[in-house]
Amino acid sequence: METPAMGKVLVTALVENAEDLMLARKGMIPSEQIRRVEVHDALVDTGATGLCMPKRLIEQLGLQPSGTRRVRTSAGPRTAQLYRSVVLTIMGRDCLSDVTELPDDCPVLIGQVPLEVLDFVVDPVAQCLIGNPAHGGEQIIEIY
Repeated sequence: METPAMGKVLVTALVENAEDLMLARKGMIPSEQIRRVEVHDALVDTGATGLCMPKRLIEQLGLQPSGTRRVRTSAGPRTAQLYRSVVLTIMGRDCLSDVTELPDDCPVLIGQVPLEVLDFVVDPVAQCLIGNPAHGGEQIIEIY
């Protein structure tokens, strides 16, 4: 019996400027002015910690830098620019997330922290995200 080939897990992700969303809720800007990007090929990377995005998309979202942090990459240690804050939506589930800047030739990476908050796990055979089976597939927040 042959084992199915393992591969990349790609998802569609909506990323919205959280500050714009707040201003729209307060009636200070129309909802059409909320800066957002929809990415149809975001790479699920359980080796990454958070949400990582190319600089060009960060600029489209109008995010403001919040500092730098040392990061470990496959190319060795680097310093990365951090930004606050976005609302990340995948498969109808959303969470707040900070963003780590990547070079423009990199894909959007969905790391372990947003996956945990969204309560998704990787199904490596079907090469997709699924709701956490330990929670009956529902989005549950564990607080104990």
